[in-house]
Amino acid sequence: MCGIVGAVANRNVVSTLIEGLARLEYRGYDSAGIAVLNASGIERVRAVGRVAAMTDKANEIQLNGQVGIGHTRWATHGGVTESNAHPHVSKGEIAVVHNGIIENHDEQRARLQALGYEFTSQTDTEVIAHLIHYYHHQGMVLLAATQKAVAELSGAFAISVISVKEPNIMITARLGCPLLIGLGDGENFIASDVSAVLSVTRKVIYLEDGDVAEVRRDGVTIYGKDGLEVTRKIHLSDVSLASMELGPYSHFMQKEIHEQPRALTDTIEALIDDNSFSPALFGDAASEVFEQVDSILILAAGTSYYAALTAKYWLESIAKLPTSVEIASEYRYRDSVPNPRQLIVTISQSGETLDTMEALKHAISLGQNLTLSICNVQESAIPRASQLVLYTRAGPEIGVASTKAFTTQLVALFTLAATLAKKRGLLTSEQERSHLNALRELAGSVQRALNLEPQIREWAKRFANKHHALFLGRGIHYPIALEGALKLKEISYIHAEAYPAGELKHGPLALVDNDMPVVVIAPNDSLLEKVKSNMQEVRARGGELFVFADSDSHFVESEGVNVIRTPRHVGVLSPILHTITVQLLAYHVALLKGTDVDKPRNLAKSVTVE
Repeated sequence: MCGIVGAVANRNVVSTLIEGLARLEYRGYDSAGIAVLNASGIERVRAVGRVAAMTDKANEIQLNGQVGIGHTRWATHGGVTESNAHPHVSKGEIAVVHNGIIENHDEQRARLQALGYEFTSQTDTEVIAHLIHYYHHQGMVLLAATQKAVAELSGAFAISVISVKEPNIMITARLGCPLLIGLGDGENFIASDVSAVLSVTRKVIYLEDGDVAEVRRDGVTIYGKDGLEVTRKIHLSDVSLASMELGPYSHFMQKEIHEQPRALTDTIEALIDDNSFSPALFGDAASEVFEQVDSILILAAGTSYYAALTAKYWLESIAKLPTSVEIASEYRYRDSVPNPRQLIVTISQSGETLDTMEALKHAISLGQNLTLSICNVQESAIPRASQLVLYTRAGPEIGVASTKAFTTQLVALFTLAATLAKKRGLLTSEQERSHLNALRELAGSVQRALNLEPQIREWAKRFANKHHALFLGRGIHYPIALEGALKLKEISYIHAEAYPAGELKHGPLALVDNDMPVVVIAPNDSLLEKVKSNMQEVRARGGELFVFADSDSHFVESEGVNVIRTPRHVGVLSPILHTITVQLLAYHVALLKGTDVDKPRNLAKSVTVE
């Protein structure tokens, strides 16, 4: 959520800032703005709505400047108004953009008002601009003024600052929110996401928590949290611009649903190449770490939390390890019983999810130092803070509603379960071969599930005029029902809930009538007959059933019972296969309702605030 881009160059950077903001649109936002330094001082344009609206304003006044910052804002403090949009300016001399939340902004606001500063917005960000201006006005250079100011801020932030008094530099700082520096030739850039700078450079430096950097045309100097100069590693990004383009697809969500066979194959490739479940996949220290593990705690948020719930079944049935799953934002605010032999697993597509990052820090503070991150973004914050890491290879995921990141997370978690089982002597050679073969065949099975799209599109027509839907699953497929309900509600705005099918008679059955479609995940597994009994409970109350079954489940369509058969039951990896169908259902319902599929209202891709 929110996005930052900045540039220091010997050319007009406005087009670079605008292009960078456009590439950050997927993160979720409701206003945009840029500020540049030129002969007039600070010149700024802001607009509510999409980047295009702000771009029209910039073009209208022929905005021009060689140093500038830009921002897409997702409203937290204060409503969606132009006055609350970034950048924020203090006394016409300092401009600031900011991601995150300043927790002590009320205290700082009162202090600054007493010093004579007037506030024109409701945001917490404006205190940063005035605070830096205050110290800059006292005679400090912009770097020192920013260092002094951020030391007095509580919360999480990524900021970038420019000043009319020092027009050839930009200062940037990070604490808890992602920020990187892009290195060019005689020009340099900053951004909250590498996608914003890919058109101008592939060489990036990821700032660490507490870093403050001075960015100039001819170089960058970085200072650590102790104020001393530090050197950070330069990375060459392997993200391609082509992977971030729509191509022949109408939406990024559609593209990413159909990219899943490739994403799964790429994620599985390392496994197949080694032809075994090896601890080395998780890092050099994994074998030693796994020997110590007696239980597992998975911390995650949103869709990643549902991946964790699925993994609990695998970890307990295959590796025989007691597994707990907690919502990251809840875990650190309760008293828990730490276990130094418990493996802490964090799951995050972006690797920057603040709730998950803070939950990891909390676990470590309790002495739980056996940590593993499952993440889709190389060198992001959560993997860097973890002892072990397994990167998924989903590629860039632009749509807010996660699709390929979720299914690749499931593959990674299954790999963890099998690897731990092997390490514990619980996986026979025959079982290992069977699991590896199932992974090899997974992409083909997923492609066959994607081929069901025309049938699912027809089902969508019967959902589009509904206001509520119910999703049911049992056992390891219950989390997939949860994921299906989440996808439907977040992109089509139809209220949807999911329950274990056996819980119907304990309350949810009261909701069922002929206007409540009920989606059932019904693979041909040991719980199939139980699921069929639960379906009869729905039919007896007039509910209409939409059943995703396997080809060998022997379901018969009848009045009020609609059936789509996925490929044959794929055994232990069945949850991944059934995820595809609920993703497609949500997508086509949203299409019919005309919602913004890739940018659902009120939501953001990368959640970097509490």
